[in-house]
Amino acid sequence: MPLLVPPAPAPALRSVLTALGSPTAVREARTPALRAAQGPVTPELPLPVHVLDRISPEGVSATRLAGWRFLIRSGDHAVAAAETMLTPDGWTFSHFFEGPYVTSTERALRQAETVTQPYQARLLSMPSLYMLTLWLHGDLTDDGATGHPAAADLLVPLAPAPPGIAAHRPHRVADLLPVLTHRVTPVRLLGSPA
Repeated sequence: MPLLVPPAPAPALRSVLTALGSPTAVREARTPALRAAQGPVTPELPLPVHVLDRISPEGVSATRLAGWRFLIRSGDHAVAAAETMLTPDGWTFSHFFEGPYVTSTERALRQAETVTQPYQARLLSMPSLYMLTLWLHGDLTDDGATGHPAAADLLVPLAPAPPGIAAHRPHRVADLLPVLTHRVTPVRLLGSPA
């Protein structure tokens, strides 16, 4: 059991199940694969989605929980994903989507199951780099909603990854973040006051 998937809040799961049971929500989603799915579809592998807004040479700022993502399975593979978000009234369904991050997440989770050290699975989004990673967090006691990437945690960039970053290759946080810091540091032009 090296990979732990934290339990999603019950209202988040209920909101996804309600949306899956709504013909209108499924029909209006821009997810042809979900609409075309044969047989039952089920939400599985809930992953907390954390956002890292700032990467600096001094280290990582704390992440913020942006939502929970469920892979929507039909048969033996995921055909879409469902995103939930926290509102003043609690967890609610946000939207369905499909695309490369769905299959890439599924692939990264399969790879992570072969790691011998136990980890908690999360997603870490870095909007300034247009990058999404599977975050393998070493503190199994965290509830999934809190924390920040520790130096020994692993980040697995999902495809499509930014140019020069290999997708599906695990990197220790201590090794990858210094590389990413240089990518988000603005370059000063000669003669500019900035």
